[in-house]
Amino acid sequence: MSSITLVRVYQRSFNAYPYSTLAVAGGSLTALGDVVAQLSQQIITSGNDHSRGYCYDVARTLRFFCFGAGMSPIIGRWNKYLEVKFPLLSYRGRATNYTALSKRVVVDQLVMAPIGLSIFLSSMGVMEGRDPNHIRSKFKDIYQSALLANWKIWPAAQFINFRFMSLPYRVPFQQTCGVFWTLYLSLLNSTESEKQDAEDALLRTLEQQP
Repeated sequence: MSSITLVRVYQRSFNAYPYSTLAVAGGSLTALGDVVAQLSQQIITSGNDHSRGYCYDVARTLRFFCFGAGMSPIIGRWNKYLEVKFPLLSYRGRATNYTALSKRVVVDQLVMAPIGLSIFLSSMGVMEGRDPNHIRSKFKDIYQSALLANWKIWPAAQFINFRFMSLPYRVPFQQTCGVFWTLYLSLLNSTESEKQDAEDALLRTLEQQP
């Protein structure tokens, strides 16, 4: 299937079922980010030790798909709100209003970025079966650093997104750019989860000792 045909199929699907289309596209691209993350993680941890077996975590990728599928319609509605709240065309549609464009980016980063990161950490914790104490610990350890990293990367990407992408393609563009951001979040979340699992195992060992 050519890229032009794929775009046409996507456009027809979006016109008929906008939020379902965003959910499938967003979930797939977010899952792809975790696939890249797991492969990268395997290369980093294994190095040149070919004797170590590869154990791909399918459930982890499914969790990322569920997060992306659930989050993408929310982002779609958010983009529609920004489109109405901060229209980019000035009077008679003759020029782009860069003040409104800047407001879109600022509001997006100050409102949706913190909310989206909170939903990510919370939903991942729930899907991993972690209790509230573990989820709060994950927030304490990685939320601030992840949000600061977000603010270093995403304003430029969103500026391009809001300026050049039409409304149906903003979530796919964001999720495509976000493959490597998902890689970062996946590695960050996985490292923190492994840390918590190790601490829990140590605690259970100590409790079993006489």
